[in-house]
Amino acid sequence: MFSQVLFWLLVLPGIALGLYAQSRIKYNVARYSRVRTGINATGAQVARHILDAAGLQTVAVETTEGMLSDHYDPRAKILRLSEGVYYSPTVASVGIAAHEAGHAIQDAENYLPLEARSYLVPFVQLGARIAPWAFIAGILFNMPGLAWAGAVLFGASSLFALITLPVEIDASRRALDQLVRHRIVSGPAEVDGVRAVLRSAAWSYVAAAVSAVGSWLFYLILLFSRSAGRRA
Repeated sequence: MFSQVLFWLLVLPGIALGLYAQSRIKYNVARYSRVRTGINATGAQVARHILDAAGLQTVAVETTEGMLSDHYDPRAKILRLSEGVYYSPTVASVGIAAHEAGHAIQDAENYLPLEARSYLVPFVQLGARIAPWAFIAGILFNMPGLAWAGAVLFGASSLFALITLPVEIDASRRALDQLVRHRIVSGPAEVDGVRAVLRSAAWSYVAAAVSAVGSWLFYLILLFSRSAGRRA
């Protein structure tokens, strides 16, 4: 009973925030995907312009399948935009494209949180495959060391989620700054539209961090309580 109540207390906030973030993202992207920018530039054109202005002519801009699958690949130096963003001259598209260009600029400037997040990727991938099984096996077979190993690997995901927050917030700040500086968006309506899209996306990263930390705390508290019970 204790573990069930604890689970919901620690994990439910992340789930609730995640649902809220997804609803805001869908609403704002749908709303501002119907609003064209004054200069009528597509997401691909905006990304290319921002990258070139930052001296990043070697960073390619490509299309990728999927909705809101936009991302920057720091290893390949490629900025990939979903087709809906790549070809669309809307407020939502230029905001998303500029955000991803912001990541490319971070990479070029060796932005520390981005580098730290990149170093954590192998540990997060390893943890995603091994951590649940190690934790469950440690609990089932009364092997505390194995369970703790699983909990530590879960911690890598939590740290990754926390480091992601400043990375994404900074990329959004850079995006809005670049869009205004280069006069890609102008006027309160366009600027507020970009800000709404970027802020709603930021909530998804907040939700991911809350969920990851909550889950990790659940595993840690559960292990501490079992250890205390064995000593009693």
